Amino acid sequence: MSTVVDDALWSAVGDPIRRRMLDLLLADGGGTATSLSAQLPVTRQAVTKHLVVLDRAGLVHGVTAGREKQYRIDSGQLARAVAQLADVGATWDRRLQRIKEIAEAIGEKARKQAREQGQGQEQAEKKDNGKGR
Repeated sequence: MSTVVDDALWSAVGDPIRRRMLDLLLADGGGTATSLSAQLPVTRQAVTKHLVVLDRAGLVHGVTAGREKQYRIDSGQLARAVAQLADVGATWDRRLQRIKEIAEAIGEKARKQAREQGQGQEQAEKKDNGKGR
């Protein structure tokens, strides 16, 4: 599987405050900048700016309700993010497995050379011991 990685999406979820906001919106079924700021260590204005980033990435959508916007998670975009994360994880697993195989092959080659050198040295010592008699 080769999912195209959306940099804007990952930039949006790269911030710990925004990830916490997503958690809160998922747990509460939605929220406003005011309700989120009451649960976070940042101001309402900072929450609003973070919501704009999440909205641009398509992770949340705001609907005006009176004087505030009610934000909800876009489950389709969140599912896309999860699929991308799984794909990136699988890609790195394959890369790391290949690195491990290369390292093991290099290690085995070095051990083989060391054994061969050790055997060659033993044979030379036996020759030297035989000459001295």
